Amino acid sequence: MHDIRQIRENPEAFDAALGRRGLSGLSSEILAIDEARRAKILAAETAQAAQNAASKEVGAAKARGDDAEFERLRTLVADKKAEVARLNEEASAEDARLRDLLLTIPNLPHDDVPVGKDETENVELRRWGTPKTFPFRPREHYELPAVQKGMDFETAAKLSGSRFVVLRGAVARLHRALAQFMLDLHTNEHGLIETMTPVLVREEAMYGTNQLPKFAEDSYQTTNGWWLIPTSEVTLTNAVREEILEESTLPLRMTAHTQCFRSEAGSAGKDTSGMLRQHQFEKVEMVSITTPETSRAEHERMTRCAETVLERLELPYRTVVLCTGDMGFGARRTHDLEVWLPGQNTYREISSVSVCGDFQARRMNARYRPAGGGKPDFVHTLNGSGLAVGRCLIAVLENGQTEDGGVTLPEALRPWLGGKGRITAEGELV
Repeated sequence: MHDIRQIRENPEAFDAALGRRGLSGLSSEILAIDEARRAKILAAETAQAAQNAASKEVGAAKARGDDAEFERLRTLVADKKAEVARLNEEASAEDARLRDLLLTIPNLPHDDVPVGKDETENVELRRWGTPKTFPFRPREHYELPAVQKGMDFETAAKLSGSRFVVLRGAVARLHRALAQFMLDLHTNEHGLIETMTPVLVREEAMYGTNQLPKFAEDSYQTTNGWWLIPTSEVTLTNAVREEILEESTLPLRMTAHTQCFRSEAGSAGKDTSGMLRQHQFEKVEMVSITTPETSRAEHERMTRCAETVLERLELPYRTVVLCTGDMGFGARRTHDLEVWLPGQNTYREISSVSVCGDFQARRMNARYRPAGGGKPDFVHTLNGSGLAVGRCLIAVLENGQTEDGGVTLPEALRPWLGGKGRITAEGELV
């Protein structure tokens, strides 16, 4: 959420930054509500002062036997009390209007984020690895003979409907091995704290990481008010909600492997084949809580953590910085990692790593106490996939496919697969 004081002090800069996202003129609406709210507060304070002054004079009028003045003052006190209550209620209504508006306005992009309208204007930063040349037409993951027994969409549809999958045998074990490999890499080498969190959260947690109110249709809500998390960014970040952390404890780096749930409301007709876009999936998430001075460096560090996963798995990828038109609602800058999928003959997103500044911290009232003293300030939050397990499974299967229909698996995964390194065309792990 945005700092109303900064908007008051420099509305032109606020509008210019949002203009890079394709939005214009919002400061005038915000400041009009803010001015009305402040006017109501001032009027309430003035009426309260008049009520207090009259209350002091009531007793004196009574003592000197001035009944007429006593009645006038008593009526004035009652009138001012009612006026104060009305003005406070009106100020609260304006405050709610202001908060509701601010909750729907996206974060301001960093100055070095490229301006663009959509994903076609994202800017490539670097590439790693060379896509393999196959002596045959590479197939998509769900077409591979090696996965026919282990990737069951028909049973999943019978159980739950479209965009679900049942994994069995070697494919299920490979999926589990990928998650374990990622967690061990992040905890043992990258210094992240492994965390297990709930997948059901209260509404305020979804507000804290900006899934609500704007993106309610993208998530699932239970009948008793809980929300299913679309990513453990929600739980990991909200762990510091309404906390004041000591600067010496920062950066706080966490990782979690959880189920994630998304309605995919805006993706009708997209990626309907295979398991590229599912309602239920697993992800290893990374979250960092930092000071404002270190958040940009932390963003680069988190990007490298995600890139390292792909490099260890020998998967070619490219890293792009998202333009203003493709960047997420809560981000100030986002790096997407796109892995090469030979079955589609293209790079597809497998991780987004974003720095959010104090945007989420203001929603959560998450602060830190500077080591040198001074009043608490808002932390900066960052989040990123490290990685999406299902999409990583797809990439490993497609990049490792062989002409006989089997799959050669990355050497790095063998410790989590009992030393085995191949799925045969018959679906056996050997």
